[in-house]
Amino acid sequence: QVQLVESGGGVVQAGGSLTLSCAASMHVFSDYAMGWFRQAPGKGREFLAAISQNGGTTYYSNSVKGRFIISRNNAENAAYLRMNNLKSEDTAVYYCAADSGHFLRFTTGKHEHDYWGQGTQVTVSS
Repeated sequence: QVQLVESGGGVVQAGGSLTLSCAASMHVFSDYAMGWFRQAPGKGREFLAAISQNGGTTYYSNSVKGRFIISRNNAENAAYLRMNNLKSEDTAVYYCAADSGHFLRFTTGKHEHDYWGQGTQVTVSS
């Protein structure tokens, strides 16, 4: 059974940084594009960033472009989200997802991806 497990969340002061990790258990991790999402209380799930299967192409939502960086290490079956200059509005549960199709599928808003993690809480204190 494939699992995605996020880690690295926690409480951080505004202006600080965190790096989230997503450990994947699928047999061929490089077959999957990876994406990061978040969901704040009372709001829908929001797309943040996506990366292609070989890591060569990335895409960001306007809300995090220039502050967050998505990356992956196919040899270690892991994806990452480096979050800089965090703001109180970044407080949410953060999820990673895997999709065997094109990485831009993460931007459609349909959230119909192959696998999801269970989420990790990020709280930004002001």
